[in-house]
Amino acid sequence: PGGWLVMAAAVALLLPACATSPKLRSPTTRPPTRIGTKAVGVASWYGPGYHGNRTACGDPFNQDALTAAHGSWACGTRARVTLLSTGKSVVVTINDLFPNHKGRLIDLSRGAARQIGLIGPGTGKVRVEVVR
Repeated sequence: PGGWLVMAAAVALLLPACATSPKLRSPTTRPPTRIGTKAVGVASWYGPGYHGNRTACGDPFNQDALTAAHGSWACGTRARVTLLSTGKSVVVTINDLFPNHKGRLIDLSRGAARQIGLIGPGTGKVRVEVVR
């Protein structure tokens, strides 16, 4: 006679264990990067071989757009990148991720790299500031 009550109690106790565990934060679910966040480090650029592929944020990569990949900033973050050797800057939108390999801070699209004079040298020291 009380079997259904025991069964209901067991289900109530075990049901939460079946819930999915929290997902690791994907680039699209990261909290916004604070405006004014600044960093200095090495930038590189990419484009050929990736053009048209999906970025970590889900956008098709356009090597000539003003975009960049960052190791931890949220998708859609807008940042001013200044190449210290030229003083030239460009505002990019973070739309991809990359592993922080070789100590690099940011990986610019070809279009963004062209605007600040990074194409020839390939890498350079930059100052990056989140603007939106």
